[in-house]
Amino acid sequence: MNWFNIYIRSSLHVALAVCALVGITANEFDIKILKYFYFFIFFSTISGYNFVKFLSIYKSSKHEISLSLKLIQLISVTAGLFFYFQLSEVSMVVILFLAILTFLYANPLHKNKNLRNLTGLKISIVALVWASITVVLPILNENIELLNKNVWLSFIQRFLFIFILTLPFEIRDLKFDDSTIETLPQRVGVCKTKLIGTFLLIVVLVLEFYKDEIDKNNLYSLVLIIPILFLFLLFSKKNEPKYYSSFWVESIPIVWYGLSSLMLHYFNISS
Repeated sequence: MNWFNIYIRSSLHVALAVCALVGITANEFDIKILKYFYFFIFFSTISGYNFVKFLSIYKSSKHEISLSLKLIQLISVTAGLFFYFQLSEVSMVVILFLAILTFLYANPLHKNKNLRNLTGLKISIVALVWASITVVLPILNENIELLNKNVWLSFIQRFLFIFILTLPFEIRDLKFDDSTIETLPQRVGVCKTKLIGTFLLIVVLVLEFYKDEIDKNNLYSLVLIIPILFLFLLFSKKNEPKYYSSFWVESIPIVWYGLSSLMLHYFNISS
């Protein structure tokens, strides 16, 4: 049994990446997020990703889903529901909206068309859901004022960061995606996709200077993580190594959290 393959296929790795992004938000806004919130994010991410990933397998019956993956999904759904009811009421409403969006992302709306297959929407929906879960939700759950310039700039930064993070996956999936989806690499080509991603990385960094107060810990962690994401985007290709995107690119948020925590707790550079 290939445990590493199960770790990747079961979405455990992507769940850790999402939790890492929540941790970055906690570091930036100096909020203490309780463990139950992280548990909810972890288990709900596994449930949501596996729902989207394995729905087509259930329908086509071309591949068998292993018992271990079914067990992980069962545990994740059960645990996710348990921790869901410990969230604040407003967080529960936001999660419900995001759950409906995820359902529509995977299930046909009309003539076998779902949100995932609508022109240009695939990557934007992923970025919107991730940014909402990792920026808006922690802020709401801690009853912090949402109508705050810094919060929304961080939301835009996170949306763009996830958008760029998804581009290597889009390039990899060129050989699998239906041409009617019109992903960014399909529409403009791999080279221009990388140029757009590079430009957006610059935007992410520039937005940091528009915040009311520049947190140097957050700024320096951004300065360090942006070149890493740039390099992975630069070297992404259709025929990439097996775990290039699914492990290495997906690890970037975890590395970013590590850098953010290192800056905050060990260097603690004053603003």
